[in-house]
Amino acid sequence: MAQQHNRRRARIAFSDSAAKQLENITSEAEIHALDRALVVISVDPDIGDPIPGDTTGPRLRQYTDEVEAVRVLYFVTVLRTVVVVAYIEV
Repeated sequence: MAQQHNRRRARIAFSDSAAKQLENITSEAEIHALDRALVVISVDPDIGDPIPGDTTGPRLRQYTDEVEAVRVLYFVTVLRTVVVVAYIEV
């Protein structure tokens, strides 16, 4: 039986605007919803759909968690760090 290699999760960082959003989250349900989405993204940073537009810098992506009804806007750095730009309830 071949051994499976566990991929490391991507590091998660927050832009200043996303960090301010986090400061305003007070309910357990919102925290759980964001946490669930961040876990998914950290396991597979390419899961989100690219947002059309400027391609000169890191490509902005969006991940929507249909179960929790949240959307996370983020980009992935060359070192595979996920930088969260915004958290949106849908």
